[in-house]
Amino acid sequence: MIDAVTGLAAPPLLAALGVWTLLGRDAGAGPGRAVRVLAARRRAWAGRVLGREVPAGDGPGWHAAAWLAAHAVAGPGALAVVCVIGSAVSTLFALPTARTGGEITLALSLAILAVIAVAAATAVLLRSAQARLAEVLLGPGTARARRIRELTESRAAAAGAQAAELRRIERDLHDGAQARLVAVRMTLGLARGSHDPDQVRALVDEAWESAGQALTDLRDLVRGVHPPVLADRGLEGAIRAAALMCPMPVEVDVELPRRPDAPLESALYFAAAESLTNVTRHSDAGRAWVHLRRRDGGLRLTVGDDGRGGADPSAGSGLLGIGRRLSAFDGTLDVRSPAGGPTVLTMEVPCAS
Repeated sequence: MIDAVTGLAAPPLLAALGVWTLLGRDAGAGPGRAVRVLAARRRAWAGRVLGREVPAGDGPGWHAAAWLAAHAVAGPGALAVVCVIGSAVSTLFALPTARTGGEITLALSLAILAVIAVAAATAVLLRSAQARLAEVLLGPGTARARRIRELTESRAAAAGAQAAELRRIERDLHDGAQARLVAVRMTLGLARGSHDPDQVRALVDEAWESAGQALTDLRDLVRGVHPPVLADRGLEGAIRAAALMCPMPVEVDVELPRRPDAPLESALYFAAAESLTNVTRHSDAGRAWVHLRRRDGGLRLTVGDDGRGGADPSAGSGLLGIGRRLSAFDGTLDVRSPAGGPTVLTMEVPCAS
C-alpha cells in the first residue's frame, strides 16, 4: 500500500522537480529535499531487503528522476498485481460447478493454492526487483560516487597502515635500541664505581658490545623506514639486494624507463621485499621470480614461486599489509595460489610518469 501511495505521488513530484531545475533553483531545496527524504527511506528499505547497506548517491539528479519515473509504474503496479490475483481467487470461489464432490473440492483447493503460491512468488520477485532498482538508481552508481568511495576506503587503509608502522617503530625502539642503551649506561655506571682495573676493562668491553648492538638495531630500524640501498641503487638494485637475502634462487627482471616517484618507489620495494619474505617463510619453494614492467599507464609487479601454494590474503598474513600499502596509491593486489602451487602475486599501481 505504501508503494502504491508513493508511486502515485511520484509523477507530480517528478514534474515539480523538473520545473524547479529549469528555474535554476537550489537542487537541495523544495522538491529536491522531498526527493532526498523519499530516496533515503527507499535506500534504507532496499538495504533491509537486500541484506546490505545501500549508500547515498549523488543527490536528486537524473538517477533520482529515473527512479521516480520507474517507481510511478512499479509502485501502483505491485498493488494492481495483488488485486488481479485476489480477483482470480474470488473467481475460483464463485465458479459454478455442474456437480459437487470430493474431486471438485480437491481441484478447486489445488487451484487456489497454486494461485496463492504464484502470488507469493510474484510478491517476492517484485520486492527484490524494486529493491535492486533502488540500489542501482539511488545508490552510488555513478563513476564519481564510486571513486569517492574508493578514495575513502584507500585513505582509511593508508591511515591504518601508517598507524601500524608507527607502533612497530615505537616497539622496536623500546625493545631494541632503548633497552641496549639503558644496559650501556648501567654497565658504565658499574665501571665508574669499580676500583679493579680488570673489572673496569671487562665492563667497558661489555658496554662497547652493547653500544654496537644498539647501533645495529638503529640501522635496521632506519632500513625498515627507508632502505639506504633504495636511495643509492634505485628500485632495481634494492629488489636485487632483497632477492640475495633469500635462501632460494630468485630471478629478478626489471625494465623501467625511469625511476618512479620516491613514495611509489618505496611502496613497490616494500611490496616486493615482503612478498619475498613470505616466500622464504611459508612456501617451501625451490625458486622464485620478481618481474617489474610498465603496463597500460601503470606499473605491474609480479612475484611468484614454485612452492606449495595455498596463500590466503584473509588469513592475516603479510599479504594484507601489502594490499593496504598499495591501496594508498590506488594499487591492486591479485593473489593466485592454488593448493600445490605455484603462487603468483600480481600488483598493479597507476603511474603517470
